[in-house]
Amino acid sequence: MPHKEVHPMKITRIETFAVPPRWLLCRVETDEGLVGWGEPVVEGRAATVRRAVGELAELLVGKDPSGIEDHWQVMTKGSFYRGGPVLSSAVAGLDQALWDIAGKRLGVPAHVLLGGPVRERVRAYSWVGGDDPAHITEQVTAQVEAGFTAVKMNAGGRMNRLATVADIDGIVTRATAAREVLGPGRDFALDFHGRFHAANARQVLPHLAPLAPLFVEEPLLPEYGHLLPALVASSPVPIATGERLYSRQDVLPALQAGVAVLQPDLSHAGGISEVRRIASLAETFDTLIAPHCPLGPVALAASLQIAVSVPNFLIQEQSIGIHYNKGADVLSYLADTEVFRFHQGHILRPTGPGLGIEVDEAAVRAADDSEADWHNPVWRHEDGSFAEW
Repeated sequence: MPHKEVHPMKITRIETFAVPPRWLLCRVETDEGLVGWGEPVVEGRAATVRRAVGELAELLVGKDPSGIEDHWQVMTKGSFYRGGPVLSSAVAGLDQALWDIAGKRLGVPAHVLLGGPVRERVRAYSWVGGDDPAHITEQVTAQVEAGFTAVKMNAGGRMNRLATVADIDGIVTRATAAREVLGPGRDFALDFHGRFHAANARQVLPHLAPLAPLFVEEPLLPEYGHLLPALVASSPVPIATGERLYSRQDVLPALQAGVAVLQPDLSHAGGISEVRRIASLAETFDTLIAPHCPLGPVALAASLQIAVSVPNFLIQEQSIGIHYNKGADVLSYLADTEVFRFHQGHILRPTGPGLGIEVDEAAVRAADDSEADWHNPVWRHEDGSFAEW
């Protein structure tokens, strides 16, 4: 019987779409009609990442999409200058799309290709309070009534370089209000957002210990990682960080510092390929994973593939209905929103092929705006000096 020549699938086109409220989606098309979706974006730098995706696309078009690891290596290490949020996020979105294609090609969820599920549902938390947190009691109550078992809120808005008594009282008062609504059987986390200096963090953390937060996030900016070991050692509450770390090399010092929770972002830290490796590295430090995801539907879908397949998963961030989504929401670009329906504060394991979602391509194309690029607000102190966001 003559040998039948098999032609590999080829990537034929890569497109990007800037859509409200602040997201960038990418679409990877193949010559066999399979399409993969990814979400490569740096919030506030969507146009820059869009250009980076275009440059990386030159490495992929005409290639077999099944060589995910080789593509990842070439995209991340094929140039002299590497890393950073823009390049890592561009790689992340394309990597997500390649995993989406791989799963669709075989008719299985991407997490099956990662070794299979280790849990059947994913605990998630909701945001409350906004950028300058207020109305905590009412908002936490609403989330409890919706079935959530955990919430997260910003510790404060603009923060003095050294916290005043009023600053500390405000943080503790809001945290106390959350704990009173949640009771002992639910959790809250506080996001310091890097707005605190090391001395501020040392002042505030002991006041929070009696309220037992699940974790305190980013008490220091990532560029001050050399101060993290001392802060972790002195902290009476678990410390989390990682949304602004983009590789195994970036997260290693935080792990060595002893953080309790690592928060890699599937749209920033090299995609599914790298975050799976980051989770394995974190496991060797007895550190839990809570994927960062204040983004759109593809980022959340990719996060869930990690959440159901890594043993050291803790909890999943998600931004459905979050305060800064203006003009569109996570569910706006899905043909079927059922995959993200909450069941008593959990999302059930996705069972659809690839990333497990069906993107509403018509809605994405209609929303695409090449001029759209959300930017962080610029904050200033009362004296006019710049306030870190």
